[in-house]
Amino acid sequence: MTRIAVGGFLHETNTFAPTKATYESFVHGGGWPAMTHGADVLKVMRGINVGLAGFNEEAEARGWELVPTIACGASPSAHVTKDAFERIVTEMVEGIKAALPVDAVYLDLHGAMVTEHLDDGEAEVARRVRQVIGPDVPFVISLDLHGNISPELVEDTDALIAYRTYPHVDMADTGRAAARHMTLLLSGQKFAKAFRQLPFLIPISWQCTNDQPTKGIYEMLAALEDDQVPTLSFCPGFPAADFPHCCPSVFAYGVTQADANAAADTVVRLVSGHENDFDGKIYTPDEGVLHAMELAKTASRPIVIADTQDNPGAGGDSDTTGMLAALVRCKATRASIGVIYDPVSAKAAHDAGEGASVTLSLGGKSGIPGDAPYQATFVVEKLSDGQFVAGGPYYGGRDMDMGPSACLRIDGVRVVISSHKAQLADQAMYRFVGIEPTTEAILVNKSSVHFRADFEPIAERLLICAAPGAMPADTSTLPWTRLRPGIRLKPNGVPFTPTTASPTLAPVNG
Repeated sequence: MTRIAVGGFLHETNTFAPTKATYESFVHGGGWPAMTHGADVLKVMRGINVGLAGFNEEAEARGWELVPTIACGASPSAHVTKDAFERIVTEMVEGIKAALPVDAVYLDLHGAMVTEHLDDGEAEVARRVRQVIGPDVPFVISLDLHGNISPELVEDTDALIAYRTYPHVDMADTGRAAARHMTLLLSGQKFAKAFRQLPFLIPISWQCTNDQPTKGIYEMLAALEDDQVPTLSFCPGFPAADFPHCCPSVFAYGVTQADANAAADTVVRLVSGHENDFDGKIYTPDEGVLHAMELAKTASRPIVIADTQDNPGAGGDSDTTGMLAALVRCKATRASIGVIYDPVSAKAAHDAGEGASVTLSLGGKSGIPGDAPYQATFVVEKLSDGQFVAGGPYYGGRDMDMGPSACLRIDGVRVVISSHKAQLADQAMYRFVGIEPTTEAILVNKSSVHFRADFEPIAERLLICAAPGAMPADTSTLPWTRLRPGIRLKPNGVPFTPTTASPTLAPVNG
């Protein structure tokens, strides 16, 4: 029987964010399943929308024996601590070593992990695994399309396969794709690699695959795959990691080097030709709320606003108050905002009880410039222990644990508060505190794009607002210091010029 060692370790790192990911962050998981070890990995990683679950399903169909190590993820944030990285990777690598001999290794990683001591967490994971398994054992990794991919990661693996949807409704499908490519490798096939990095950063708000140009790029990418190029990926990248390999990338695997090069170069030309199109309208908080209120007068469904710069899926702490202040200031009604992460306020609401009034200094505790706690008296409408199932297409049926949570009301505005943070990307994240999202006039979601998977079907219109937060919608405003020389800081933006350019870095492709 074919034996394959497997594991998962996912983190998207915003090096400008206020809060680091500790070992406990991975134990809890945030929006990811809680950390699991050994045989429990295969029990938890099934029937949900994560890469390892999809690979597990395909492995069972093929009669493979999986040897699980560890699986964990944490909400995007600032750097992963050295302690967390070393403890998790040591368990993973030692688990693979104990499983030897194996026929292959599959890992579910992210691609944009930066740690306190390493620029490229995934490349270090791959290096250590390759040291253990040797040069000939097939090694495949599935990745988030927000991965910032380095040549070292490409070199130490046999295939990297990235998601093709944002919102990420195909995470499990990507695990299945990894299993299909693994089948080719196990049959003895070898593939040439082509890797390209693009010369401009793409803001995450314009990476959505429901819209052009990204939708068309992925359609073309899928059409380019064939027997000669069985695996082809495009990562728009995560444009908030201050290190030289933060950029979009393309990687292809072909029967010949010419096949791989041709496919990769075709995608690079396609993406570069759409540089002007990676842009769109972003509202200030008051502009967005007033526009939403006007639209809501004749709308039969909610107007949904993305509070994009405080997206906990991009490193925000999900606690800024700019959009809440705008809702109250503009006298919005039948409006809800979530989720504001504030364990102290959540405890105060639980201590006060349902129906009580409670004066709070809500949110605003992450030190974001231009943000502050929102001080007001709220009515506690409903309390929750924070346990529920997020059944929408992004979370895909995951068990959620938001900790002690509440629905607060101030004037015509209701606020979801929690003791743990996770991106508001599922309608259940309103319902668990008694808010029915389909009957609200305005919904403000702390998310950039993932919310669209579950909210687009119920929305009259989608708007993007930029209140102060850790993930600027305009990537050129970040205080970059270590990017690759010459990369444009946004589509058609100014090239990055470091104070002292590293002589070891080649210029970007394109």
